[in-house]
Amino acid sequence: MSTDSVTIVAPSSREALRLVREQLGPDAIIVSSRVTAAGAEIVAMLESAGDARTAPASTPAVAAPAAQPAASAAASFGMDSNGSVISEIHSMRGMIEEQLAGLVWNDKQRRDPVRGHLLRTLLGAGFSASLAKAMLDHLPTGQNFSSGMAWVKAELARNLPLMENEDALMDGGGVYALMGPTGVGKTTTTAKLAARCVMRFGADKLALLTTDSYRIGAFEQLRIYGKILGVSVHAVKDAADLRLVLEDLRDKHMVLIDTVGKSQRDRSVSDQVAMLCGAGRPVKRLLLLNAASHGDTLNEVAHAYKDSAGGNQLAGCIFTKTDEATHPGALLDTVIRHRLPVHYVSCGQKVPENLLLAERTQLVDSVFQNASRSALFVPGEAGLGELPAALNNDIELAAAAAATERLRSQCQQLIRVLAHDAEELAANARALADGGIGFETSSGLWRCLADDSAGSQAVAHTLMAHAKTEIGLACTTHVLAISGKTELVASRSGDAYALQSSLLLSDRDGVPLAAPHQLLSTALAANASNVMPTPALRQLAWMHGQDFGKPVVHLLDRMPAPGLIDSWQAGGLSWLARARSTTRVECDGVGTTVARLTAQLVFTAPQMITYKGRPAQQTLAETAVTLDGDLRCVAVRITDQPNGKLLASWHLLTNLGPAATASQLAAWSCWKQAADPYYKLLKQAILQLGACTEPGDSHMQKRLLVAAQVSTTVWRLAQSRNDWAAPARTLLAQLAGHRIRSGSVTVASAAALFEGFGKLIALLDALALDADNVAAVAPAHGAAALPG
Repeated sequence: MSTDSVTIVAPSSREALRLVREQLGPDAIIVSSRVTAAGAEIVAMLESAGDARTAPASTPAVAAPAAQPAASAAASFGMDSNGSVISEIHSMRGMIEEQLAGLVWNDKQRRDPVRGHLLRTLLGAGFSASLAKAMLDHLPTGQNFSSGMAWVKAELARNLPLMENEDALMDGGGVYALMGPTGVGKTTTTAKLAARCVMRFGADKLALLTTDSYRIGAFEQLRIYGKILGVSVHAVKDAADLRLVLEDLRDKHMVLIDTVGKSQRDRSVSDQVAMLCGAGRPVKRLLLLNAASHGDTLNEVAHAYKDSAGGNQLAGCIFTKTDEATHPGALLDTVIRHRLPVHYVSCGQKVPENLLLAERTQLVDSVFQNASRSALFVPGEAGLGELPAALNNDIELAAAAAATERLRSQCQQLIRVLAHDAEELAANARALADGGIGFETSSGLWRCLADDSAGSQAVAHTLMAHAKTEIGLACTTHVLAISGKTELVASRSGDAYALQSSLLLSDRDGVPLAAPHQLLSTALAANASNVMPTPALRQLAWMHGQDFGKPVVHLLDRMPAPGLIDSWQAGGLSWLARARSTTRVECDGVGTTVARLTAQLVFTAPQMITYKGRPAQQTLAETAVTLDGDLRCVAVRITDQPNGKLLASWHLLTNLGPAATASQLAAWSCWKQAADPYYKLLKQAILQLGACTEPGDSHMQKRLLVAAQVSTTVWRLAQSRNDWAAPARTLLAQLAGHRIRSGSVTVASAAALFEGFGKLIALLDALALDADNVAAVAPAHGAAALPG
């Protein structure tokens, strides 16, 4: 098989792709893409099996403009044997994911045409595609356009940050600096805000400053406003001057600073912020956003003035020139993404009439009322030239199917060219599937994330079936259960929640097996009790009510509360907990502490164990005690093997009978401690998936369940010492963007492995590749793979 390749450099990815299609046709294979100093660079190829459109092998790079020298086909694929295809896959994964995401979104629009209509409405109002799509991903099904639009407005209003109380701002006083690019209306807005202040607490409590010594007449304009209002006006030239003037104005209740306009691309923005921060008094910065600006410009402005702050955060923003805006949605889009509270809205030149308090519902409604009806530069209904619905749907379905197949074909051709690396990829997938870490169940659940028809009940049913299978394979007499709390913040509302999660462990080696249940509650309910909060009790009761085929032993963080021990005993709930040395118990009718009691016991002969990765000796002692019921008390001592130094000691209390030996109880307690960091991984996994939105999201519970179960697979992979595990970890780390050299002792974090897990599933799906069909995709190992 012979191939030709071409390297194309263009100012943007879209332009580069257009040039690829022009030169190589629609079947061109995108080998790699990256951003260089010259622009977006794409390496593309086309199989030359008699195709009349195929370019000669010596085709130079196409540049628009100032292209870099062309890279040859050999250079495009010139990787050493240790580099593997992963480096190339890593470079192209962003493009694959973008195309797949587009296909998924288009499919959603076909199944729900209202979603597409709402998207075009949002784009026409000026909202970015990323925010519009992210919001519409949560649109409840079964909406018509009217109810869908009402839902969109409610979501925007709920997520729009505002200054909720002007009285607090005015009564608090202080120094405020109005900042922004040139021409945004800082001086006029300063005068408007000054007028509101004068009406509130009088002219003698206010002073105006300007740092604008560049613009002709800047000080004179502000001085005229100050004279009309009866307010003193001062001009400052530098940081030292500003510090002295503010010191002289300490008796003023409020000082407003009109700053010099700076382009968001001007490097001196940071110098301006530094001058304000070094003024000797706290200066609160308000960013002015021009409603007539393009959304990308507003985004740049917000980034520049936030990132130049050096820790001095923006206090909020003011919308200006809203009467001139054609696509005002860009304003709301910017403040929602940057979390900038809107203080005021300026809608004209009149002082002070045209400065209004920002009102949430009114702002949202005005976006859609005032959006330009012509929308020349934003796709709309007419611009898209829609065909009749039935015909349009058929054409879209055919086009989407063809695009999906073309993408899959291109990826498979790339794999064929790099045959030995395709086998490497499939070999790792096969090893993960055969490794006994729950990979197949977790990968199936991961695919459910993109399937709106798969609800949380179906996922929960799968998890229970998986748990019973794992317990049958990995547990001997009991199944161990631990429960942990994960503090979360809802991504959409910002409310605080706590997730109570149960994790099942093997009684044979402590390996996490399954996470079959998650319980979300408010942070207040989760912290209501210092002993055992209600959510933890509910989670424990749910676990106790399930039939896992073997008795469950709950490994607790602390001793049960008084009264629970006896009721749990009566209900048949088994538990094991580490007790404080001061815990009081009764032994033979005499009250004592567990520390005093175990000091009188005879310990067993030392047993060899591994403790925190090093050889150690363990001795045990046991006796029966009473504490709201009959219990067993087991004392554990662990000493260093060479010198006999005491490494650890603890006391265990349990209501388990003699079926579990003291040695087993000690091991179970250690395994619980070793598995506790799983909950840190779970929190990172939930954040990666954006799983916690807020109660009422129909798919949130599904995302939480999937995050928990996939975390068990990733945790087992991270802890595995089998020979196949290290290459698999390296693969996932590289897919997540972590470059690990061959032979390196560096170990990727579990969070990186979780990210790589999702990339691997997307890649396997994109290539239609799994452990069983790799032979059909790639030729035998060792076949000539490089272009010849």
